[in-house]
Amino acid sequence: MANHLLVVNCDGPETRVALIEQGQLAELYIERRRERGIVGNIYKGRVSRVLPGMQASFVDIGEDKAAFLYVADVRGAPEDYKGLFLDDDEARQSHDELPKDEMAKAARGDRIEQLLKEGQEVLVQVAKGPIGTKGARATSYVSLPGRHLVFMPTVNHVGISRRIGPDKERKRLRTIIDSMRPPGAGFIVRTVAEGISERDLHADMEFLIKLWNSILKRKETAKAPALLYNDLDLLLRTVRDLFTSEVEKLIVDSRPEYERVLKFVQAFMPDFVHRVELYDGREPIFDGYGIESEIDRALARKVTLKSGGSLVIDQGEALTAIDVNTGKFVGRRNLEETITKNNLEAVKEIADQLRLRNVGGIIVLDFIDMDRQQNREKVSKALNEALRHDKARANVTTISELGLVEMTRKRTRESLLRSLTESCFYCEGKGYLKSKTTICYEMLRELRREAGAISSETIQVICHPEIADLLATTDQQYVDELEKRLQKRIVIKARERCHLEEYQISGQGSERADDDTAR
Repeated sequence: MANHLLVVNCDGPETRVALIEQGQLAELYIERRRERGIVGNIYKGRVSRVLPGMQASFVDIGEDKAAFLYVADVRGAPEDYKGLFLDDDEARQSHDELPKDEMAKAARGDRIEQLLKEGQEVLVQVAKGPIGTKGARATSYVSLPGRHLVFMPTVNHVGISRRIGPDKERKRLRTIIDSMRPPGAGFIVRTVAEGISERDLHADMEFLIKLWNSILKRKETAKAPALLYNDLDLLLRTVRDLFTSEVEKLIVDSRPEYERVLKFVQAFMPDFVHRVELYDGREPIFDGYGIESEIDRALARKVTLKSGGSLVIDQGEALTAIDVNTGKFVGRRNLEETITKNNLEAVKEIADQLRLRNVGGIIVLDFIDMDRQQNREKVSKALNEALRHDKARANVTTISELGLVEMTRKRTRESLLRSLTESCFYCEGKGYLKSKTTICYEMLRELRREAGAISSETIQVICHPEIADLLATTDQQYVDELEKRLQKRIVIKARERCHLEEYQISGQGSERADDDTAR
């Protein structure tokens, strides 16, 4: 059994779950009570807009932002769902009559305007939560996760987790599922199902079928937009999805939540009851396990490597760039060997940081240039191997002669950076400010432009104290020269509440908006 831990901090207004693998923080999940996620929720929505040019539509699901539904994710007409009740013989017969290639039909070429109309009601599930300014991404192909199985009522398919290794076990599981599943419906067998008895698999299947039927019955009476199914909260999703045989302990710091977890585990996974513990330490649980400092490290722009090298991670709106530096790492033999060792060390840290920070989208890795092709191949191979432990799907190009790797990583929720931070109110998210000297000289140019429009003999400038101090000392000569040129007196006044880049130019004693120049 691998030495993995699940550490849960839920004694405050948010729930935080840390997955620790071999003593290192591998994944972090956060859910705030007032900002609970909607991924996995099922809605009866109403199409608010159809976009033929993008082959997509917007669906009102009752949230702040409409969900985005792409043509390939549209199952078909609403009446298709009438045959999907699976709890009696009549329902099963209706389901059998449905076309079995509906999913392929959507991908073959049906256009969004043929499938959906504005005002039409649709049943959708949120596949990807809102990220930044974008709304959630929805799909008509519903999937309901259980402990051992994921039920896909609208897709005729059986899949086995790639992490289940032995061919004999994969064949056994497929045979069991094929013998029990309703005609036309599908299941994915999860990793935790390895070695599970037919009885337990059947119980999981029956539970999911009943859940689906209850959702469809609710749909018949609900008025769109309406929430039909709310996925489990983070704590119970953690137990369902992450509490596997590899996890030695699940430690919770709240007694009420600990008791809730125990009830869930006793009902669905009784063999794991002895692994659930209530934290009784004096210090906060994340402090006790050294997690808080790791979270701070995961928000830092620069990450140091053990050898003395470093990674610089710049996360933008659509692209993340990771630059590998040697830093203090000088090696012992030749330059090529030193660079290759540094890159190989960086590979593991890059994979760890992408997973921990939940970085998604397009990622560019800038390794230090290596002259030899065999060394570039060695680093590429190491990168792909390191990414194998990541559950998020990644596509990676080969390393170029310049040391660049382009890759994508599937994004399903906000990154850690965007979840825990917000744009700097002072620099407005730019990450920089104009230098004080630049502001001073910009102000002097503005004085020249506006002087003719000011009738008084004295011009007043209100600015940040640091700018006022620079104009009164280092740059005083330029102010004096400008006074002679304009034949006006210039008075500099400091104001604490001024932004560093903000200043106001006006006639003496006048701070009216129509007589001021503000920047």
